[in-house]
Order: sequence, then C-alpha cells, then structure tokens
Amino acid sequence: MLVYRENKSTFQSHVVHGEIEQKIADAMLQRLHRRVAQKELDAYWNSLTFMSRVIDDPVIPDSAGIAIELQIPQTSKRIDFIISGQDEHKKGHVVIVELKQWTSAELTPKDGVVKTALGRGLHETAHPSYQAYSYASLLRDFSETVEREDISLRPCAYLHNYLEDDVIRHPFYQEYLDRAPVFLKKDQLKLRAFISQFIKTGDNGEMMYRIDQGRIRPSKFLIDALSGMMAGRKEFVLLDEQKLVYETALDLTTMAQSGPKQVLIVEGGPGTGKSVIAINLLNAITKKELITQYVTKNAAPRAVFQSVLTRSMKKNRFSALFQGSGRFIEAPKNAYDLLIVDEAHRLNEKSGLYGADGDNQIKEIIHASKGSVFFIDEDQRVTLKDIGSKDEIRKWATLAGADVTELELVSQFRCNGSDGYMAFLDHLLQIRETANQSVSGLNFDFRVLDTPSDLRDLIFEKNKEANRARLVAGYCWDWVSKNNPRLDDIVFPEFGFSMKWNLSVDSSLWIVKHDSVNEIGCIHTCQGLEVDYVGVIIGPDLIVRDGTVLVDPAKRSKMDKTLFGYKKLVKEHGELAKEKIRSIIKNTYRTLMTRGIKGCYVYAVDVETNEYLKKHFRA
Repeated sequence: MLVYRENKSTFQSHVVHGEIEQKIADAMLQRLHRRVAQKELDAYWNSLTFMSRVIDDPVIPDSAGIAIELQIPQTSKRIDFIISGQDEHKKGHVVIVELKQWTSAELTPKDGVVKTALGRGLHETAHPSYQAYSYASLLRDFSETVEREDISLRPCAYLHNYLEDDVIRHPFYQEYLDRAPVFLKKDQLKLRAFISQFIKTGDNGEMMYRIDQGRIRPSKFLIDALSGMMAGRKEFVLLDEQKLVYETALDLTTMAQSGPKQVLIVEGGPGTGKSVIAINLLNAITKKELITQYVTKNAAPRAVFQSVLTRSMKKNRFSALFQGSGRFIEAPKNAYDLLIVDEAHRLNEKSGLYGADGDNQIKEIIHASKGSVFFIDEDQRVTLKDIGSKDEIRKWATLAGADVTELELVSQFRCNGSDGYMAFLDHLLQIRETANQSVSGLNFDFRVLDTPSDLRDLIFEKNKEANRARLVAGYCWDWVSKNNPRLDDIVFPEFGFSMKWNLSVDSSLWIVKHDSVNEIGCIHTCQGLEVDYVGVIIGPDLIVRDGTVLVDPAKRSKMDKTLFGYKKLVKEHGELAKEKIRSIIKNTYRTLMTRGIKGCYVYAVDVETNEYLKKHFRA
C-alpha cells in the first residue's frame, strides 16, 4: 500500500505551501486508519523539506514520480521516499531513499549494525545502507511488476543532519555502502547527481502505481529457500530487527566460547520471521564449524524443513541438525556451541512418550549448550503442558550462571504484513482490548463463510494458484479414520461435507504435500508453518453468547491431549485453572487464524458464533 504518489512538480508545490505533512497525515488516516502524532508529522516535514531541496533542479524532470511510505510486500516495513522514471534508454528505474535524522552513530562489531540515539538512550539498529539494500531486495523478490517489467531498483540512504565522521562510512560496512550509498548533510549535490543519472524522463508516478497495485508474487518463501540456505547461499534477506537478532546471536555465540553461558530470548508474534532467523543461524554457525542444532517441541517444522533439505543433502547428515526438545536429558554440559530453539513457548517440563522423562526441557537445553537462543511467543501456548515463558527461561538461565539478553521482533511478514490484523484477532477473540474492531481497510483477505462446504470450495479454488492453501480446524472431532480408513473424521451431512484429519501418513509433512488440501490440519501439524491462504473451522469448544467469547473444553475430542487433566486442574486451582484453559483455546484459534500470508477464511459450527464473526467482518 502506498501512502502518497504524485509527480515532482506537485510534490514541490505541497512542500512550498506547507501542505506535505498534512497530505501524508490525511492519507495515513484514510488508507491505514492510523492517526499520525505531531512529533511524527514534524519528522516528515523535516526530512521531506531536505528531499525537496535535493530534487529542486531541472536535471530531475518535473514529471518524475514521487512516492512516500510504500509498504514492502509481505512486511509491515515502509520505504520512506521513492523517485521513479526512465533513463536515456527508456529503462525504468526506482530510486529508494532511506531517510534518517541521525546526527551521530557508533561502530559495532556486528555485520550491518550500528548504535545510535533512538528514543531514550543509544540502541543498536541496522545500518542505513543495509536497510535501504534489504528493502530493495524484498521489493525485488516479492513484486511481480518489478520482475516482469525489469525495473531497476537503486537504493541509497540520506542522513541530512549527519556530518562526515569515521563511523557511518567505515570500511566495515563497505559491502552495504557499495550496494546502497550513504549521503550526508553536505552531500546534497551528490545525492542529486545519483538520482539524475537514473531518472532522465519522468513517468508521473505511473511506475509506482503499477508496483503498488501489482500482484504480490513471493519468489522466496522460507520452506523453498531452506535448501539454498543450508547449501551456503544467503537466499533470504533479514530485515531490520531480524538482522539485529541474527547478528546478536552470532556475537553471543562467540562470547560464549570463552566466557559464561549466553542465553538470548527473542519475543515475536506470528510471522515476524523467527524461523527465518533460526535457519539463517543454523547455516551460519555450521559454516563456522561449531556444533549447533535447530530444536522444536512440535515435529511439523522439523519435518517440513527436512523434506526440503533432502533434495540437496543426505538424510543422515540433515537429521543431525534438527532435533526434538526432549533429546537433551543426558547431554553433557556445554556439549553444543549454540542450540537454536524455535517455538520455545511449546517446550514442556517432562520429555518422553509418556511425559515422565527428564527434569525440565528449558533447564536441559541451557545446561547442554554454551549458548542458546529461544524464539518465543507466549500467545501461542496451546496445551496445558506448555511451560515456555520468558520468566521460566530467565529462571533457569540465572541458575546456570548464564548472561541473558532479550530482544523483540515487531514487524511481521505473514497476513500481508498487517499488524492491524493481529490486533483485530485479539479483539475478535477477546484476548485483549485493541482499537482494531474490524478488518476494514486492512490489506488482508479475511472472510466468514456460511457453510463448511463454502469454506472448502474457496480453499480448493485458492489452492489451484500455487498449492499453498489449506484447511485447518479445532481438535473437536475424533480421529475415527485411524482405525477405519473408510470413514471420514469431520462430517457435516447437512452441508455435504466429509473430510479426514491429516494425521495418518506423513502428518508432519501435510502442509507441503501436493494433495494434502484434501485433508484437514490441526494445531499440531501447522503451528510454526505458513501457507498463502488458510481456512479455519472453529469447533464447538469456542462459542459466543450475547457478545461474549466463551470456551468449553469438554467439546474437545477425547483423543486430543492438549487439555488432558483439565478437570483435576480446575478442581485444585479453580478460577486460575479456568483462565489458563480459556487462554489455551483462544490461543489455538488465534494461531490457526494466523497461518495465512495472504488470507484467512473462517466458518464456525455454532450459528451465533458465526453471526458474531460476520458482524465484525462487516463492521
């Protein structure tokens, strides 16, 4: 989504007449439903005034396109400023300008990371050149228009308050400076020359319109890129805080070789790139010839990643890199250099088939490795046995004498990069109060269907595009086909709907199997993974009465163990146990409803609940 698009002449007029910041504020409210604070408006005025001076010369045509705040496909990141047009050979060019009001920065030993004043105090962040380069890379990778029209992307950064020093252009950052040059306070003419060498004739912003309205066609998905990553090719670009987490983990791994244990806790919601970072780390640490493993409690992510990697790597070598969280019970102290724990909220206290082995999985992982990274989202704890929390990790890290570092991932890639959709789900499921009471204006395809057959048919149709649409459901139906394959598990005879769970053969690989759209997935086989479109059947364990979201654990299948022992728990702990059960059931559906990159379609078996969903969809 693009906030502002005009030609140079109109943009200059908006700046000269003091209208530009209000134009942006109005567009933000209209298109993003977000009010812009005065401090942010002042920042726009400051930076855009400097850009106005840069392009205020006939060498840059009045018809050149000017775009402000372009959302990068599949993320919630935005490109600050864009100039578009053609060169002397009529080839299309887009100049991407990352604007910064920084006045100073400090060198760090982390690749592509600097330290500067952000908010209160100094904080580490991506180098402006790395930011601009990574934004261009993502736009190149995800925009069909850019690929089809062979549009050249020319990233750079403009630090208009920054005087020359020995930091921002330090040779340590040369790789990124070469890809996206930095222009400082006294470089106005140099930036103008940089732009003018690509923009000889204008396009009146038409190129950016086509990019903005064009189809998003991701050319690099996590699962498809893993094989290349493990083969040593850096296929997936890390953005901003992802890059910071990655470099911090590498830095802590080095520190742990000769110092105390290092524990990194990384908090991030659905689609913030936790698994992308984890696989990048696995590749990087392995290349350093250190001992590392990717660890999860749930088997689905490991199985999917293994199925991709076996195309280029022998099974035995591959399997050694990916392990379950219960295998460290007897591991010697510091046997590993780095353990990378994805979906850490799913860790359990006990291990083994009967949940009776070991002491505590978090304790055992920290004990077994010099360094450990825990990627966690406490809102995705979906069973009574899930103990993964920041407090629990801190406790065992402290007892092990480890240094603890905490970071957060904010920008998310799933749900078309819409943070508003996440907030909408929190409001819809009454997990927490938010201002997002509807999906209106969100760049995400959310629909409520009248029947399960309508939902199935829509997912089948979407799956024809790229085999990346799947049905999932709450575990409220018994797995009857386990003992009688001729039977279906989830049946609505009144709607002509009859399908099986995906729990039979290769259930962990269900999300990538070619014909698995004909089966229904559950929380156990889709958590930690993603598709383009997800269809969710909400079972009778979550209902709405008089506008209040209620849960009924008794409606869960007796074969589902996520709430095993809940009656005893309620008897012993009363309301505290009930609140935990409410949280688990709501978290389950929130997790299911955030598996889609482009869309989520929902059907609730309870009539009043489905009407409640429709009401919020129409709001």
